[in-house]
Amino acid sequence: MTLTRVPDLDTLSLLLEIAASGSLSKAGASRGLSQPAVSARVRGLERLVGFAVLTRSARGSNLTPNGALLAEWARGVLAAADVLEAGIASLRSDRIARLRVAASLTVAEHLLPSWLVVLAATHPDTAVSLTAGNSDTTAAAVLAGDADLGFIEGPDLPSGLSAQVVATDRLVVVVAPAHPWAHRRRSVEAEELAATRLVHREAGSGTRTALDRALTPFGTPTQPLLEVSTSSGVRSAVIAGAGPAVLSDLAVHDDVAAGRLVQVPVHGVDLDRSLRAVWLTGQRPVGPAEDLLRLAVPERPRARRLPRSRARVR
Repeated sequence: MTLTRVPDLDTLSLLLEIAASGSLSKAGASRGLSQPAVSARVRGLERLVGFAVLTRSARGSNLTPNGALLAEWARGVLAAADVLEAGIASLRSDRIARLRVAASLTVAEHLLPSWLVVLAATHPDTAVSLTAGNSDTTAAAVLAGDADLGFIEGPDLPSGLSAQVVATDRLVVVVAPAHPWAHRRRSVEAEELAATRLVHREAGSGTRTALDRALTPFGTPTQPLLEVSTSSGVRSAVIAGAGPAVLSDLAVHDDVAAGRLVQVPVHGVDLDRSLRAVWLTGQRPVGPAEDLLRLAVPERPRARRLPRSRARVR
């Protein structure tokens, strides 16, 4: 995809500074730019997007209605860029690791980036390395001393690890819009779900283990229709029509909201689960690791309820 009319991040940041100060000269001064240089940047922005973003008067510079809308969108883009920068920095192998974090994919993809942004702001000299895997590999990394702090989503806590709940997640059943379950008027019963061949995460993933544990009272789970090693891969397979899947609400929330997936209500089984931080027993996290744990659990000891996707019932 070619983004021919998307301004660069620095220009979007300059636009927000102009909006906040109401002055081209003040915005330029904060960046070491002259007013003519800022004016030239604004004109270049307007040529790129195809509309005026500022109105100028003797009292200062104000955003046009289109400029105000662009600035609002720019705030979201810049916030996302901060998350991306923090994530990239945590994965760089050329940095000396001072805080080693291991996390299951759900936590690594949907929760850790925002925590790392805040951690980077408060610990600018702390280098963070992040290893993403499933809950089993995450626990193994902490036990082996390869990670200072881990985040798992599975129900089991291996011997030698201590844990603290950081959030409560919910597993949800999703199907493609064309799947028969997307149009049914009643919920899927637990026994029916246990007897259905699903698109699954691999063995060892927290999602797979939690689901198997929840469905065990309702019969031995059937053989998987397909096994995929990432949540994104499972989502893609379901969207393509492979069959139903059970995934974290965090992983499918956007797809459900956009109509790419349909959440199917389930009756008779509790699919709530806890996401937990883990560390070696007797070695409570200290320094940056302790601060990251505080970011993950802002209100201890009570767990946070994560937003749920709204099930689509027809």
